[in-house]
Amino acid sequence: MRRYYWTGAALLAVCLSVAVAVNDFIAVPNDYRFELVNEQRVGPSKTDIAVRLVHVPDEKPVTDAVLLKTHLGAAMAEPPGNVRSLPSDQPGLYRFHVETLVAGKWPLHLAAKVQGEAEPVRGTIAFDSVN
Repeated sequence: MRRYYWTGAALLAVCLSVAVAVNDFIAVPNDYRFELVNEQRVGPSKTDIAVRLVHVPDEKPVTDAVLLKTHLGAAMAEPPGNVRSLPSDQPGLYRFHVETLVAGKWPLHLAAKVQGEAEPVRGTIAFDSVN
Protein backbone atom coordinates (compact mmCIF):
# COMPACT_ATOMS: atom_id res chain seq x y z
CA MET A 1 0.00 0.00 0.00
CA ARG A 2 2.86 2.39 0.82
CA ARG A 3 4.28 1.79 -2.64
CA TYR A 4 1.10 3.17 -4.22
CA TYR A 5 1.35 6.35 -2.17
CA TRP A 6 4.92 6.97 -3.34
CA THR A 7 3.97 6.22 -6.94
CA GLY A 8 1.00 8.58 -6.69
CA ALA A 9 3.15 11.30 -5.13
CA ALA A 10 5.78 10.95 -7.89
CA LEU A 11 3.08 11.06 -10.57
CA LEU A 12 1.57 14.18 -9.00
CA ALA A 13 4.99 15.88 -8.93
CA VAL A 14 5.52 15.10 -12.63
CA CYS A 15 2.06 16.42 -13.53
CA LEU A 16 2.65 19.64 -11.59
CA SER A 17 6.02 20.13 -13.31
CA VAL A 18 4.44 19.66 -16.73
CA ALA A 19 1.60 22.06 -15.84
CA VAL A 20 4.08 24.74 -14.78
CA ALA A 21 6.12 24.25 -17.97
CA VAL A 22 3.00 24.45 -20.16
CA ASN A 23 1.81 27.55 -18.31
CA ASP A 24 5.20 29.23 -18.91
CA PHE A 25 5.03 28.29 -22.59
CA ILE A 26 1.51 29.66 -23.01
CA ALA A 27 2.33 32.88 -21.13
CA VAL A 28 5.13 33.90 -23.55
CA PRO A 29 3.02 36.22 -25.76
CA ASN A 30 1.89 38.16 -22.68
CA ASP A 31 5.45 38.55 -21.41
CA TYR A 32 6.48 40.81 -24.31
CA ARG A 33 5.10 43.79 -26.17
CA PHE A 34 6.20 45.95 -29.05
CA GLU A 35 6.16 49.70 -28.39
CA LEU A 36 6.21 52.58 -30.84
CA VAL A 37 9.12 54.79 -29.76
CA ASN A 38 9.07 57.41 -32.50
CA GLU A 39 7.32 58.22 -35.76
CA GLN A 40 8.58 60.89 -38.10
CA ARG A 41 6.98 61.96 -41.36
CA VAL A 42 9.64 62.18 -44.07
CA GLY A 43 7.41 62.90 -47.05
CA PRO A 44 3.94 62.32 -48.48
CA SER A 45 2.80 58.89 -47.26
CA LYS A 46 6.33 58.20 -45.99
CA THR A 47 7.06 57.66 -42.32
CA ASP A 48 10.16 56.57 -40.42
CA ILE A 49 9.27 54.70 -37.25
CA ALA A 50 11.25 53.25 -34.36
CA VAL A 51 9.98 50.27 -32.35
CA ARG A 52 11.30 48.40 -29.35
CA LEU A 53 10.43 45.03 -27.84
CA VAL A 54 9.88 45.13 -24.07
CA HIS A 55 9.92 42.28 -21.55
CA VAL A 56 6.75 43.15 -19.62
CA PRO A 57 7.55 41.64 -16.17
CA ASP A 58 10.62 43.84 -15.68
CA GLU A 59 9.81 46.60 -18.25
CA LYS A 60 13.28 46.22 -19.81
CA PRO A 61 13.95 46.39 -23.55
CA VAL A 62 14.97 43.14 -25.21
CA THR A 63 18.28 43.82 -26.94
CA ASP A 64 19.07 40.41 -28.43
CA ALA A 65 15.85 39.62 -30.31
CA VAL A 66 15.98 38.82 -34.02
CA LEU A 67 13.23 40.39 -36.09
CA LEU A 68 11.69 37.68 -38.27
CA LYS A 69 8.81 39.33 -40.06
CA THR A 70 7.05 42.63 -40.69
CA HIS A 71 3.70 43.08 -42.40
CA LEU A 72 1.90 46.33 -43.04
CA GLY A 73 -1.91 46.50 -42.94
CA ALA A 74 -4.53 43.81 -42.48
CA ALA A 75 -3.14 40.37 -41.79
CA MET A 76 -4.91 38.66 -44.71
CA ALA A 77 -4.76 41.45 -47.28
CA GLU A 78 -2.06 42.25 -49.80
CA PRO A 79 0.35 44.73 -48.17
CA PRO A 80 -0.84 48.26 -49.04
CA GLY A 81 2.67 49.71 -48.99
CA ASN A 82 6.32 48.97 -48.38
CA VAL A 83 8.26 48.41 -45.18
CA ARG A 84 12.03 48.64 -45.29
CA SER A 85 14.36 48.09 -42.32
CA LEU A 86 16.73 50.92 -41.44
CA PRO A 87 19.97 50.70 -39.45
CA SER A 88 19.74 51.46 -35.76
CA ASP A 89 22.34 53.01 -33.49
CA GLN A 90 20.79 51.57 -30.31
CA PRO A 91 20.56 47.90 -29.26
CA GLY A 92 16.95 46.74 -29.11
CA LEU A 93 15.63 49.58 -31.28
CA TYR A 94 14.20 48.54 -34.64
CA ARG A 95 13.78 51.26 -37.27
CA PHE A 96 11.68 51.14 -40.44
CA HIS A 97 10.90 53.33 -43.40
CA VAL A 98 7.23 52.84 -44.33
CA GLU A 99 5.52 54.01 -47.50
CA THR A 100 1.73 53.71 -47.61
CA LEU A 101 -0.66 54.18 -50.51
CA VAL A 102 -3.17 56.28 -48.57
CA ALA A 103 -3.16 58.36 -45.40
CA GLY A 104 -4.55 56.99 -42.16
CA LYS A 105 -3.79 54.89 -39.11
CA TRP A 106 -1.81 51.81 -40.13
CA PRO A 107 -1.01 48.61 -38.20
CA LEU A 108 2.49 47.18 -38.48
CA HIS A 109 2.57 43.51 -37.52
CA LEU A 110 5.89 42.24 -36.16
CA ALA A 111 7.36 38.88 -35.18
CA ALA A 112 10.67 38.38 -33.37
CA LYS A 113 12.66 35.46 -32.04
CA VAL A 114 13.72 35.98 -28.42
CA GLN A 115 16.51 33.83 -26.99
CA GLY A 116 15.16 31.22 -24.61
CA GLU A 117 11.60 31.33 -25.96
CA ALA A 118 10.25 28.41 -27.97
CA GLU A 119 7.90 30.47 -30.14
CA PRO A 120 8.30 33.82 -31.87
CA VAL A 121 6.89 36.85 -30.10
CA ARG A 122 4.23 38.60 -32.19
CA GLY A 123 2.72 42.04 -31.83
CA THR A 124 1.24 45.02 -33.62
CA ILE A 125 1.94 48.72 -33.34
CA ALA A 126 -0.09 51.46 -35.00
CA PHE A 127 1.21 54.65 -36.60
CA ASP A 128 -0.21 57.57 -38.60
CA SER A 129 0.58 58.12 -42.25
CA VAL A 130 -0.18 61.50 -43.83
CA ASN A 131 -0.39 62.33 -47.55
